Amino acid sequence: MSRAVQFDAYGDVDVLHVIDVPLPEAKPGRVVVEVRAAGINPGEIGIRSGALKDIFPATFPSGEGSDLAGVVTAIGSGVSGVRIGQEVLGWSDERSSHATHVSVPAKQLAPKPAGLSWEVAGSLYVAGMAAWASVESVQPKPGETVVVSGAAGGVGSIAVQLVLLRGARAIGIASEQNADWLRKVGAIPVNHDGQLEENLRKLAPNGIDAWIDVYGQGYVRLAIDLGVKPDRINTTIDFEAAEQFSVNTEGTGSIASAKVLEELAKLAASGKLEVPIAATYKLDQVRDAYRELANRHTHGKIVLVN
Repeated sequence: MSRAVQFDAYGDVDVLHVIDVPLPEAKPGRVVVEVRAAGINPGEIGIRSGALKDIFPATFPSGEGSDLAGVVTAIGSGVSGVRIGQEVLGWSDERSSHATHVSVPAKQLAPKPAGLSWEVAGSLYVAGMAAWASVESVQPKPGETVVVSGAAGGVGSIAVQLVLLRGARAIGIASEQNADWLRKVGAIPVNHDGQLEENLRKLAPNGIDAWIDVYGQGYVRLAIDLGVKPDRINTTIDFEAAEQFSVNTEGTGSIASAKVLEELAKLAASGKLEVPIAATYKLDQVRDAYRELANRHTHGKIVLVN
């Protein structure tokens, strides 16, 4: 048997429970992975609560989770390039990674570099792809100034570093408690307080070239007010503002591939990309993990571990 997180109705964290389920099978083209780590993401809160039911409806009972990393335990027919016992990272499109075992298409897996921790590997897909897609969308150039809102969170902390790797100047909007980390990676921190607009104008007297919004709460409108062109703004969360101002909404799904995931994993393993881990929880503590995530003040990723 396997164990998996499920919920039978929309609601708060109390609808989540961990149950025994049949061990998944390695059907043709698929691989079974014994999960060592699986990240949790804000979008999963919206799916579970029903806030996103018009976009991502749930069929009950519903599983949960996309990110995963673990060890291959079974391989289906027609699969090549994967071996039993191999350490991999990847994703599920079937809301099933918050479990002890998961079956996924082999094409959704990448080899885990030896120097990469399970926690980072298991939380890299959703946040990493969203960050990668956001940066690709706004195309930072060397010497340009790019603002990232929510710069200390799971997506923002990766996006800031990808902007810097392109030779651009990154200004990260975050709370004061995360300022030192932003400075450490080479970004310029700015507090999300009542002086934000004024401080941004001071930090970028020649203007802001691009803006990556992973937080919402009016940041798209602020970018427009500060003169950023709509085609150089990307939001992964504020779709209402995106429609109003005709800005980009590139995210995880628009760029998902094992090739990009492998590149992110290599960057993280080499030390060129730091993926902060805010906290880890056992599978049975899934409710506590989501309570912490819902506070929206974590620095980095929250991960379920087995």
